[in-house]
Amino acid sequence: MEQQTTDMWAQWLLHRRHGGDTARMQEVLAHLYPVRDKVLSHVAFGESSVLLDVGCGDGLIGFGALAKSPSSRVIFSDISQDLLDHAASVAQRMQASDRCTFLCASADDLFGVKDASVDAVTTRSVLIYVAAKRRAFQQFYRVLKPGGRLSVFEPINRFGEPQPPHMFWGFDVTPIEAIAAKVKAIYRRLQPLDTDPMMDFDERDLLEHAELVGFAEIHLELDVEVKPLSEVQNWSVTWESFLRSAANPKVPTLEEAMAQALTADEVAQFTAHMRPLVETKSGTIRSAVAYLSARK
Repeated sequence: MEQQTTDMWAQWLLHRRHGGDTARMQEVLAHLYPVRDKVLSHVAFGESSVLLDVGCGDGLIGFGALAKSPSSRVIFSDISQDLLDHAASVAQRMQASDRCTFLCASADDLFGVKDASVDAVTTRSVLIYVAAKRRAFQQFYRVLKPGGRLSVFEPINRFGEPQPPHMFWGFDVTPIEAIAAKVKAIYRRLQPLDTDPMMDFDERDLLEHAELVGFAEIHLELDVEVKPLSEVQNWSVTWESFLRSAANPKVPTLEEAMAQALTADEVAQFTAHMRPLVETKSGTIRSAVAYLSARK
C-alpha cells in the first residue's frame, strides 16, 4: 500500500497527477523515462561522480543516475519532506541507501550543499515552481565543480496561452463556451499568465539566466508539438481519470474546479459535451518543452 502523504507536492506526484488511475500512472511514467534519459545524457556522470538532483520528486532522475553508474552518489534535494521520505524508502528497497543523501531545500537556496562540491546538477519540471529563477541558477553554478555540468528540463507553459475562448485544454467547446469560461477562470485566478512562476517565462529566459550567472558553455533545445490527440500514443485517459487529475500541485482537479464554478445544470451540460470528446480523443495536443545544458 502506498504510504499516506500529507503535503501537496507528494499528494500530486504520487496520486493526483494521474487521478488515481494506475494504468494512467504507467502511461505517465512511460512518457517520462525518455525525458529522464535525455536529461542524464547531458551531464558528465562517470565513476564516483556526485550528482545533485534538485526537486527530485519521486526520484525519477536520481535513481536513473544510480542505475547508470554503480559507483556514483546522488544528493536528492526537494522542498517536500514527504517526497524525500518516499525516495529514501525506495533507496532502501533498492539497497542503495549508502549512495544517497537526502536534503530538504528549495532550488533557490541549496544551503546544505557546499561550494564546488558536485559533478552534475539536474532538474526536471522544477523551475516552473520557482519565482526566483535567477537565484536558482546562481545556486546551481555555486555548487558545481569547475567543469561540472547542469542539465535542465522545463515545460514552457506560456506556449499556446492564452487559449482562444472556444478552446478548453485542446478541446473545442464552442457550444458551451460561456460555461467553459467559468471553469477556465478558476485556473486563471490561481495561476495568472503574467505573474505565476509556471507561466511567466520561456526558453529564452532560461538561456539568459544560465549565461548571466557565468556558465561557460550553454546548449538549448526547444521541442514543440502540435497534433491531433488521436495520434498521441499512450493516451488512454478515461473520463473519470480526466476529471480527477490535476495539472500541477497548485490547482484543483477538473472535478473540483467544476464544483466551484458551475451549477448542477452547468456541470451536466459541460459533462455532456466534454466527455465524448475526451473518450474519443477528439482534441489537439499543444506542448513545448526546453532542454538546457551548460558547463561551468
